[in-house]
Amino acid sequence: MRESPSTQGEPSTSATVDDSYSAGRVEDSQLFLSLPALNQAASYLAQTASFLTQCLPVPGYVGLSEEDQELVTLPPASAAGRHSVQTSSPESAGTNSSLSQADNGASPSQENTGQMVPSHVFQNGASLFQGLVERARKTVRGSADDIGWLQQGQSLPTTEDGTARFLEILDSVRKNEHKLPDSVVYLLVPGLFSNHGPLYFVKTKAYFSKMGLACHIAKIHSESSVSKNAREIKEYIEEIYWGSRKRVLLLGHSKGGVDSAAALSLYWPQLKDKVAGLVLAQSPYGGSPVASDILREGQLGDYVRLRKIMEILVSKVLKGDLQALEDLTYERRKEFLQQHPLPPEVPIVSFHTEASITPSVLTALSHVAHLELPIAADGNSTRIPVVMPLSAAMAACSQLLVARYGEKSDGLVTRKDAEVPGSVVVRPERKLDHAWMVYSSLKEEPGDQADTSQVCEALLTLLVEVAQKRRHGMSMKDE
Repeated sequence: MRESPSTQGEPSTSATVDDSYSAGRVEDSQLFLSLPALNQAASYLAQTASFLTQCLPVPGYVGLSEEDQELVTLPPASAAGRHSVQTSSPESAGTNSSLSQADNGASPSQENTGQMVPSHVFQNGASLFQGLVERARKTVRGSADDIGWLQQGQSLPTTEDGTARFLEILDSVRKNEHKLPDSVVYLLVPGLFSNHGPLYFVKTKAYFSKMGLACHIAKIHSESSVSKNAREIKEYIEEIYWGSRKRVLLLGHSKGGVDSAAALSLYWPQLKDKVAGLVLAQSPYGGSPVASDILREGQLGDYVRLRKIMEILVSKVLKGDLQALEDLTYERRKEFLQQHPLPPEVPIVSFHTEASITPSVLTALSHVAHLELPIAADGNSTRIPVVMPLSAAMAACSQLLVARYGEKSDGLVTRKDAEVPGSVVVRPERKLDHAWMVYSSLKEEPGDQADTSQVCEALLTLLVEVAQKRRHGMSMKDE
């Protein structure tokens, strides 16, 4: 009776991770401290892929003839405990066979019970597995490599801090010292979903009108692409200019700032004599991590179907274009700005803030619309405010961006991505979320704090000073 070979004492195989992979995993693990399960999964995948790529070659498989094709011998099912994989070719078949018999004490008949599989199956499998690992790494990293990319460009112009001067102007505004000229027209450009927020910028427009200033709100389809809105803003500017013979000062909020900047980039030859400057308030000029994480391939939105949900919401419910959100991803912003940079002679002011994450914001409600009830017996209609907990939503998003990337934001736009190269930047310490700029709160502002209209006036006043200073500098240079 023949005894079956013993499997005791066989050597085990251990996987080692090279230094470069280990460094990458340590960096990745710091991105998701709040999700240890995902960290553990990514670490396991990286270790396994490193082991496979050490054992099996990864480069593309080059087909060989049948007689020269390298084969991989898989052990029979009964030898499931073995860890070694043996390769054989016509030149080394005898050597491998004798070594196998010497090591395992198995007869040739038993060794031939294994299956012969082409090695390209393992090579392709290893390449596929590496692709999965890279996708996992990309998901874990998210937008970490993209946030603040504009500030990393050495060829881009530097910014100038205008916070101190802004605060001085704001203090004067609150003392009823108004310096905005009536020789220009003010155009407010709203951001996403403004078509569904009838009070967007309404309070600010009324405030400017009371001061005797010509002020308009651009009625664009905010859920359209950046290029489409840029064309509509260009037409607005031309219509205002030819009707009043006055130059236009623009203030764009959120995507409205991106749309306005795109109008100047795309149509500057037609607009250079009609535009006096631009304020970008809380605008994702460099891109938004929220938009990128929802829409970009390989990001978290892929795994929870967020992209499909947003597509239905924007396209079907709001009758908009999903490209409006896609244009705010880092990939699209990099592509657009590389092809259409802002003209350097345009006076620009950038304004960005940080959302408050204190428990008090959970009770704040923003007044976004109102309902008019039928006329009552006394002949007066009744208005009921429509409110939403926008501050609570912005606080939650801001906390998520801090936890994942360690970046401060207003809830949707990080501070770094809101700074336009070459602009005068306003960085107030006051905690203001993304929605505060356009929607008034049902709670009155504290007596020592400026409201949204006063902030807009101070920003535009600063822009007027920047434009005057730039014109003076250019005239001195010409002389």
